[in-house]
Amino acid sequence: MTEQTYYVLTALLDGPRHGYAIIKQALELSGGRVRLPVGTLYGSLDRLADQDLIELDHEETVAGRPRRYFRLTDDGRQAVLAEAVRMQKAARLVLRHAAVRTATA
Repeated sequence: MTEQTYYVLTALLDGPRHGYAIIKQALELSGGRVRLPVGTLYGSLDRLADQDLIELDHEETVAGRPRRYFRLTDDGRQAVLAEAVRMQKAARLVLRHAAVRTATA
């Protein structure tokens, strides 16, 4: 899973969001590292919907412009949680290895 995909899915953990809110949340959650251009985001959202990881929650019109809200599917929630566990295990391995190397140095 790419870092961008991880943060898009993570941004939806708390509930449905529209595109701009996903962009802002991903930027905040990543400490400013993940900047999602609008075109990139909507391409990702379409791909994630095709993979059944997200789905359209609802649409509304704001200032004459359509706004689509997306939410995680059960598969999407499982995927982002599995990725978090995978990254946690990988980090533990590196930290454990670094601690052993430091202790023997």
